[in-house]
Amino acid sequence: MKQFTVISGKGGTGKTTLTAAFASLTKDAVIADCDVDAADMHLILKPRVLEKEDYYGLEVARIDLELCIECKKCREFCRYGAVNENFEVDPYGCEGCAVCTIICPKGAVSMKKRVSGQAFSSETRFGPMAHARLGIGEEASGKLVSVVRNNAKNLAEQYHKDLIIIDGPPGTGCSAIAAIAGTDLVLVVSEPTISGIHDMKRAIELTLHFMIPTVVCINKYDINEENTQLIEKFCTELGIPIIGRLPYDGITTKAMLQKQTLIEYAKKSEHANESEFADQVWQIWVRIEKMLMDVRYNKKD
Repeated sequence: MKQFTVISGKGGTGKTTLTAAFASLTKDAVIADCDVDAADMHLILKPRVLEKEDYYGLEVARIDLELCIECKKCREFCRYGAVNENFEVDPYGCEGCAVCTIICPKGAVSMKKRVSGQAFSSETRFGPMAHARLGIGEEASGKLVSVVRNNAKNLAEQYHKDLIIIDGPPGTGCSAIAAIAGTDLVLVVSEPTISGIHDMKRAIELTLHFMIPTVVCINKYDINEENTQLIEKFCTELGIPIIGRLPYDGITTKAMLQKQTLIEYAKKSEHANESEFADQVWQIWVRIEKMLMDVRYNKKD
């Protein structure tokens, strides 16, 4: 089983659009939406939920008012101000550090589990999908990413799939680490803007740290070709292949409004430039498939 993750240093680079397009091109993979803080793959793929499970994130403190002597130590030592004047714990303010359980002289404080979201195993028109929904204001998304990836592996075994395509989160935090750890190939989607270049470099530093084979796709390369050259120079110096360059095109927005992948939308389009854009994405996917095969043979060697 091979695992391929698409990430980006910052949001809005076109990561999910490309991931959905890849899913529609292969039609023989498990899709995993690991951007759990802002999950949106379901808007395009419209999954039919097969199984749902509650996700328990950070524990929250609870004060037993019958045991509490109102010594105020919990309020004094809580760095997050989660304990109010009535010695009630704000569940959105509590960070689950459990200091209050240690400092309470009467043992009136305990840590309780709470539902922080849901994880789903579903079916889509392109195959099985693992995804999740994190509750409003909830944290520990890295742990939820691991749950989604585990569900994706189970779906791959159940449906006899040998590839998992992962839509990873932007940034370099714990959720991004959880999305790329142990994968066979990472695609970093970047854009030629100052923030895009800066955050792309951080994302690449992350993949290189974990020694994961990495490629880069420059999206909207024509909005600033000078910055595009800077990206290409940076990647060349590190020996990272540029897997493709995509121009700015309105097809991505049009397809999204129709709840379709850009590949589906382009098939029905009468505009030559939109078909050409979809063909470029298809060529990128062909290159990625070849690299995934090479990774597999290298591992065997």
